[in-house]
Amino acid sequence: MSLVVYLAALVFALSGVVLLRRPRTAARNPLTVSTCVAIALGTLVFVCSAPLTLAAVNDLTGVPNFGAPLTYGMLSAYSCSLLVLLIHWRGGPPERVRNLALRSVAVYVPLVLAIVVLFALGDAHTERLTDLDTYYANTPCLREMIVLYLLGHSAATVSMCVLCVKWSREVTGLLRAGLRLIILGVLLDVAGFQATKYAAVAARWSGHDLDVLSTKVAPPMASLGALLCSAGFVLPRLLPALLAQWQSLRDHRRLGPLWARVRFASTAPGPPASWWRLPQERLQWREVSIHDALLALAPYFDDRVRERARDAALRRGRTAHQARIAAEAAMLADAARRAAAREAPLDTPSGYRLHATEVPGADGLVELAEALAGTTDVTAARSGAVQTSHG
Repeated sequence: MSLVVYLAALVFALSGVVLLRRPRTAARNPLTVSTCVAIALGTLVFVCSAPLTLAAVNDLTGVPNFGAPLTYGMLSAYSCSLLVLLIHWRGGPPERVRNLALRSVAVYVPLVLAIVVLFALGDAHTERLTDLDTYYANTPCLREMIVLYLLGHSAATVSMCVLCVKWSREVTGLLRAGLRLIILGVLLDVAGFQATKYAAVAARWSGHDLDVLSTKVAPPMASLGALLCSAGFVLPRLLPALLAQWQSLRDHRRLGPLWARVRFASTAPGPPASWWRLPQERLQWREVSIHDALLALAPYFDDRVRERARDAALRRGRTAHQARIAAEAAMLADAARRAAAREAPLDTPSGYRLHATEVPGADGLVELAEALAGTTDVTAARSGAVQTSHG
């Protein structure tokens, strides 16, 4: 069971690492800070609740079952952090957000202290790594400690579920999807972890044995519920950034034909050597380098090539915009060919401005790159220009 719990903790922690990819920026954002605190506490709950960790903590402290109040305290702190995170996520007037967050902390700090005090007052000399809740369900003080941490966790999760249900009716898109994931994770936690724990403890009170619910069913359900909750919190914040990086990667590749054609003319500094540069950074460098190359090739632009390619495209039924891009691709290919052959620039420069240099972003360059992939207009325009020059 320890391996499963550790894997859940690893996945949980990775989501926090992704959010903290820019620590300086993240530290100034209360929402990011509260998200990472919740993820960090959730990770610690998983790590502390693993039997191997419990045994190690007990051995290090020399106190049997010392890992129990540590885990329960962490779980209570995690429950509080989820409420604080949800408060920051929903937003509102800063003063109101701050007051609600402080109230949540004010409730759970005494709860954590009470768990520690009750453990100290109770008699837990027999080490139990997997079934402490049921083994000590009838032990004075420890019984109250177990009920207290379960009630604290239940209060937080039920409050979260109610708030998320209400909020999900007011929003759309990724935010609603994230809220629904949180709701699903909370319901799994309530039904799979809390209900089974309550049932197993209540069974001990009535003289029955349902320990299997607490030891076998509750832990994996708690892990799954927590992972779904973390996915719900992270999804609306990470998915747009991931999609933007994916689009940048696609654009970077689509600019390949254009870059291959004009890279010899670029005088921009080379790309950073770091292999881990994000696609957006790589795309930005390629855009700058291509624009630099286009500026260097401008003296070779031949309006005759462009006009003939445009007329040919229009005759084939292309729209005015498509014809313009095809014509620009033909003119650019011709200019690159002559510049690479070290021919002299035109006596009278064209002065024409490419569409890709008039629009922001990579879309214009991508259109030009895709047009360069077709050679019909380019070949026809070159042939027409040569015939004209000979004529």
